[in-house]
Amino acid sequence: MLDRTVQPAFQKSAAFDLIRPETIALKNGIPVIVVRGGDQAVVKIEFVFDAGKWDEPQPGVSYFTAHLLQKGTASRNSYEISNEAEKRGIHFEVSPGHDFTSLALFGLTKNIGEIFELTREIITAPVFPQYELDQMRAIYTQSLKINLEKTSYIASLELRKKLFGSEHPYGRDAGLDEINALDRDWLLNFHRVRFGNFRIICSGKITDELLRSLISYFETVDLHTAEPKTFEAAITTVSSDFIEKESSVQSSLRLGRKAVDRLHPDYAAVLLLNHIFGGYFGSRLMKNIREEKGLTYGISSSVAALKRASYITVGTDVNKENREIAMQEIKNEMTALCDVIVGKNELEISRNHFIGSLQSEITTPFAHADKIKNLTLFGLPADYYQQLIHKIDALTAADLQQAANTYLSPQSFTTVAVG
Repeated sequence: MLDRTVQPAFQKSAAFDLIRPETIALKNGIPVIVVRGGDQAVVKIEFVFDAGKWDEPQPGVSYFTAHLLQKGTASRNSYEISNEAEKRGIHFEVSPGHDFTSLALFGLTKNIGEIFELTREIITAPVFPQYELDQMRAIYTQSLKINLEKTSYIASLELRKKLFGSEHPYGRDAGLDEINALDRDWLLNFHRVRFGNFRIICSGKITDELLRSLISYFETVDLHTAEPKTFEAAITTVSSDFIEKESSVQSSLRLGRKAVDRLHPDYAAVLLLNHIFGGYFGSRLMKNIREEKGLTYGISSSVAALKRASYITVGTDVNKENREIAMQEIKNEMTALCDVIVGKNELEISRNHFIGSLQSEITTPFAHADKIKNLTLFGLPADYYQQLIHKIDALTAADLQQAANTYLSPQSFTTVAVG
């Protein structure tokens, strides 16, 4: 009988066992990745397009194109589309991003095949009704006006502008004037150019019958591929900016700098260094600025790895009178990691937490598929995550100090404070 009064022995694991996917190339060239797993008869079918902010001709076009796909096709209006999905218990999820846009279907294995014909029509023949565009524009505009009153939103936007440039797709967001100028023809053209090729990723309880049905509906789609747009890399000049907002009682602080991509030899060290610095609840930033000094409810740092760039960011919100001291304490923690080697106990706790958190991200077949999707979209080797864990496990305190001096020097960070 298990004695629950005795703490179980600690067991360290470096395993990262992804489900081995099947890859099928349809007659028209569409790649289909199949990740079978799970005990529940549920599935996710995801269609991924090279149609993110990177490739949009004007700010806002990719977002509106993605969200209006389901608002009308050549034969169905938005109500009919919604009703047809709801009758079968199917949920659509649209995710426009910086580099890609995805349309995902969630539902029971026995029902989801009944929606393939509608899905094909949504992907290939949306009409973007003017009244739907106007309604969505009104909703988006109202939400944007609210966000523009938030110091956190302004600070994050300004930091990305500083890092990448206001005309770069990673640095810009659509403003009110640009949203008001959106034209239905722009969406039609963006769809025609950028949604003509895609990948399909299936996960969950995928039966052979369901797979045959999927293939039959999508192997006859006419495809075309558009060349990706190119942008000059923005030249980043380190700066420090304060935007006063008299009506606000708090200040939002954002610090950031460009980093390295997933395949760079230093990437593993940057990830673990960030974890120690501000990547989890036991990080140095949380201990210092939240627990010891009580300057904020929360503070964190993260590494954002996009397809064509990556960057490190630090973010927190504090009372206005604590702005300067909080900013200085963040920089003090950066300096400490550069000057003083990380202790053995702190290193092992942070390392184990990072590896454990990564391992816990693959508890469902959908989560496995998300990791496999990253491997595909970012051109990573099949054993990338396993090798990443091995690299993290092998890092020494000296490796982290060297990484800190390269990537965490406070003099290399652009800072923005709003409020």
